[in-house]
Amino acid sequence: QLQLVESGGGLVQPGGSLRLSCAASGFILDYYNIGWFRQAPGKEREGVSCISRSGGSTNYADSVKGRFTISRDNAKNTVYLQMNSLKPEDTAVYYCARFRGLLSVCSLTNRYDYWGQGTQVTVSS
Repeated sequence: QLQLVESGGGLVQPGGSLRLSCAASGFILDYYNIGWFRQAPGKEREGVSCISRSGGSTNYADSVKGRFTISRDNAKNTVYLQMNSLKPEDTAVYYCARFRGLLSVCSLTNRYDYWGQGTQVTVSS
């Protein structure tokens, strides 16, 4: 059964860190680029970061550059999002999704054919 399952979300104080995981099953992760998105209440889903199949190329939204790091371990069928220096505006549901194609367009939600259910990240004091 095809699955993408996010985990690692939670409540953290401003300036804190979280590491999200995206565990894949039912397909070969190596064949796909993976993206992380987030959606805050009342806002559109936005691209956060993406990573190429091999992990050799990555992209980040300007709002998270220098604070978030995406990585992957294909042997473990898992993609990670390390989030440091978290801010209240990072509060959202975070989703991972898979796509094939150019990494340069990885912020476009219509490029993705399968999504996880999301994990809540709340940054608050």
